[in-house]
Amino acid sequence: MPERRLIVMRHAKSSWSGNLPDHERPLNGRGRTAAPLVAAELVRCGWTPDVVVASDARRTVETWERMRETFSPTPYIVIDPALYLSGYSELVSAGVQLSDTWQTALFLGHNPGWEMAASHFSGEPIEMKTGMAVLLKTEAADWKSAFQAQAWQLAAIIRPRDLA
Repeated sequence: MPERRLIVMRHAKSSWSGNLPDHERPLNGRGRTAAPLVAAELVRCGWTPDVVVASDARRTVETWERMRETFSPTPYIVIDPALYLSGYSELVSAGVQLSDTWQTALFLGHNPGWEMAASHFSGEPIEMKTGMAVLLKTEAADWKSAFQAQAWQLAAIIRPRDLA
């Protein structure tokens, strides 16, 4: 049975300057630096995503744009407005629709939902700071089965502060 790998990643550090609506907040300098470092660490660990599913918020799209050049081949990208400030159920709803030809999926979103999703999948409490990626894996024939499984295994946690 093939291994399915799930990366739950919170967007990189965003800016609070200006008077922008939450959805429009860009990355700050630290976030722009951290995103490609996390991508490089994913590659180093052998976790290059086949597909990236991201919230449509500016900070998640910018996080992806900063990561994209690190991956070869470039993963398929899905910008999903339903993932903006969402959580476990929205992640699962998007996940069960993934092509079964993809082995590794990166979901890029927001807290508190991503922290709750990572904690649920791993079976342990995980505090997700900005830019963190939680790597999970399970044996499943397809993504629908993978997201119904209760047997996700925590493989690693990537923290930007550990990469600087």
